[in-house]
Parts: sequence; structure tokens; C-alpha cells
Amino acid sequence: MSEPTDSDRPTAGPRADLIDALLDASRVMVAIAARSLADLDAEVTLPQYRALVVLASRGPQRVVDISAELDVNPSTGTRMCDRLARKGLVSRQRSATDRREVRLALTPEGRGLVERVISFRRRALADLVETMPETWHEPLAQALRALAAEAGELPERQWWLGWRSPDRDVSPGPGGAGVPGSGWTGRAARTGDRDRGRGREGGEQ
Repeated sequence: MSEPTDSDRPTAGPRADLIDALLDASRVMVAIAARSLADLDAEVTLPQYRALVVLASRGPQRVVDISAELDVNPSTGTRMCDRLARKGLVSRQRSATDRREVRLALTPEGRGLVERVISFRRRALADLVETMPETWHEPLAQALRALAAEAGELPERQWWLGWRSPDRDVSPGPGGAGVPGSGWTGRAARTGDRDRGRGREGGEQ
């Protein structure tokens, strides 16, 4: 990654203040994210957890779709998913309509891990919210929802619909139980074929 130049930094003003505030907030969120993974029994890195989140919110996915969502090279995504499979957090499944297509899905252990991490983060954020004036709650919630929507994130209330969908379009692969599929056609589904073979390198796995 190239170093930022002076031209990358916005000049003073409301826009610059907002960007600085978002950077401040992002550091808080990253710190909470790191703490939420530190005490897990399974050693899971932040990139690996992000892959689990994709499966939790999108339902069963091909490795190429997970790689596209995480913006990593498909070979990097494959190694990451192999590690998660060895830890028993994801299982491989074959499509009921195309036996050549293999997708990954959360196992009960993987789903439980994601739930524990989310519970930790909710408690940490609740402690922060308690320190804020109540008059800030509604406008801040509206602003953050708008930001998440612009970034393509599902609302929290819809977040788990990926694996709760009744549409079962996959069958168990070797060593894994079936998990409901998803009719969701978000960014990962739209960009998977487009990004196939693109030479993007990932970070920590």
C-alpha cells in the first residue's frame, strides 16, 4: 500500500472534520474488534472472522465470492477457508443443482463463535453509549445507519437472515451438515464472477 500524500488529505472544513471523526471512531471499533477475538478458544484472526461474518450474513458462498467480498486474491481466500474448515468452523457443501459447485457454510461451532463475538461487541458498545448524552442517541443512530447503508452493509435486524433463510439450495459436502441457503444477491454475489482471477493479494490469514 502506498503512503498517503498531501493531496490525499482533505483541507480544513466540515468534510475534513467528518473524515477525522470517522477515523477516530474506526480506531475505537478496531480496538473493540481485536479485544472480542482475543479470548476465543479457537485462534481466529480478524480476516478469518470477516470470512465467517460473510457466511453468517450471506449464507453459503463459493470461495471466490468470499474472496471478492474480503478483497483478497482467490488463492489467499482458499487458504483462509481451508484453515477455518480444519478448525471445524465451516463446512463444504455441494449444490443440489450443480454437483461441481462447492460452497462453504458455517457449522454450528462457527455460528456460535460469531454470536459470541457479536455479544462481546454489543456489551462493549453499550458501555460506550451509557457515557453519551441521551439526546445524541437518535441522530447518531440515523447517521451511522446511513453510513452503513452507503457501504452496502445489511441492517442489524436483517444480518442473520443469510443462514436462517428457508431456501435450501445446497446439500452437505464431505464431513459437513447442510445449512440453509440464502436468496440474498448482494455485493459478494454480484462481484464474484467479475473478480474471478483478479490478481489481488490479501493480508493476514
